[in-house]
Amino acid sequence: MAALCSVRSCVSTVTRGLRRYGTPAVAKAVVKSDPLEPDGPFVNTEIPGPLSRELIQELDTIQNTKAVHFFVDYERCQGNYIADVDGNVLLDLYTQIASVPIGYNHPRLLDALMKDENRATFVNRPALGVYPPRDWNSRLKNALLSVSPSGLNQVQTMACGTCSVEHSQKAMFIAYQRRKRGGRPISSEEIQSCLDGRGPGCPNLSVLSFKNGLHGRTMGALGVTHAKWPLKLDFPVPDWPVASFPTLQYPLNQFARENRAEENRCLEEVRERIHAWDRKDCPVAGIIVEPIQSEGGDNHATPYFFQGLQDIAKEHEIPLMLDEVQTGCGSTGKFWAHEHWNLREAPDIVCFSKKMLTGGFYYKDHLRPQEGHRIFNTWLGDPSKLIFLEEVVNLIKEDDLLDRVEDTGSHLLSGLHDVQDRFPGLLSKARGVGTYCSIDVKDADTRDIILHRLRRKGINLGSCGSSSIRFRPTLLLCRSHVDIFMDIFDSVISELHL
Repeated sequence: MAALCSVRSCVSTVTRGLRRYGTPAVAKAVVKSDPLEPDGPFVNTEIPGPLSRELIQELDTIQNTKAVHFFVDYERCQGNYIADVDGNVLLDLYTQIASVPIGYNHPRLLDALMKDENRATFVNRPALGVYPPRDWNSRLKNALLSVSPSGLNQVQTMACGTCSVEHSQKAMFIAYQRRKRGGRPISSEEIQSCLDGRGPGCPNLSVLSFKNGLHGRTMGALGVTHAKWPLKLDFPVPDWPVASFPTLQYPLNQFARENRAEENRCLEEVRERIHAWDRKDCPVAGIIVEPIQSEGGDNHATPYFFQGLQDIAKEHEIPLMLDEVQTGCGSTGKFWAHEHWNLREAPDIVCFSKKMLTGGFYYKDHLRPQEGHRIFNTWLGDPSKLIFLEEVVNLIKEDDLLDRVEDTGSHLLSGLHDVQDRFPGLLSKARGVGTYCSIDVKDADTRDIILHRLRRKGINLGSCGSSSIRFRPTLLLCRSHVDIFMDIFDSVISELHL
């Protein structure tokens, strides 16, 4: 195994680090994953600073800016650090909502951008479903199929996570209806009625999902999304079944019996919902679930629950779709989070995006459409993203980054447990797999105060659920980065607890 923090690792001295930003360097040697990284965060204005606020005000004349945190100077971002337009440098443990795999401005990606053989791919964005480029097959094999979940050899690229979920649902509906036809051809009545939005061409089908799940923002994806009301308010959604996702008690080893009972309750609810929608003449054509409910609060379940969920899907001959948009590409210490579960066979569909840099989904052969234009849009993703993904995959393999994620994650989780034990009335439920970690705060207002104070001290983090703080760092995060964070986190919590 390559040494931890081995990707262009070095011992940085006071001559490096934040001085490249024109700010004071930390006066100690720091082992880093990228020699161009700063030695630590530096904040010299409030955040958002004056220039950020000016740019936000200007942007607000063009579009809604209620979600904008600050403007970023991406040319000066490096590794695990994000730089804003006011000269502040923050240790970024949120990374564009979990979507930066190997840090900002990684030289491998910059080199790929400059290669002559890649130029035409960046300049000419082909309509992949109709006019794929000459090297498209090899790109798919080298980037996506080289890391495909075991047992899944079909892959469809998309632009983002939401459209990956949207089209995955379509693949399930197509396969359900094809099985229902039993081999007969599509009828003229089905063809004509579908154009009018009527049955039998537009059948009454559903997808079962879980409370607190979030799968995207288009209309079909919203049908299986049950977190964050701004996403759904005012939009019509289908009447599809929703089951409870397990609410585990922590620490897990002290509540094994109670948690097993909770998971059995939720599995039984899944069965009940499937039967109920059969009776409503709106049969369930598939089940969708996140390995860890991310936006809904970093909610975990045990392998037992997911094994049981797969058994139910098999009993009813419907696909099990895993939404690995956030959990995929190594954040849990395995390339795919579901690899932790020891499933009896491969899931039917695995959606991906974010750290994978392209959207898309893997699927079993029986879910492959038989006609053209069934799973389709103009671009079906972007081949330039596979150029970058190929570099990411190679780096993960060459430098054993999944081993690093496990080591760094255990260090982070140990630190979170320690501060939680010292402030039990304030913090609870430290949890995670790899660096995919989170911790709960006593209430949402206090959580938001903590996040604000962390940002003022140079740490960029995100929230989820009702009162959780979530960690979504790069795969290059090292123990030294965790130590920087824990020192600042401890100071913020101590000040708040006074």
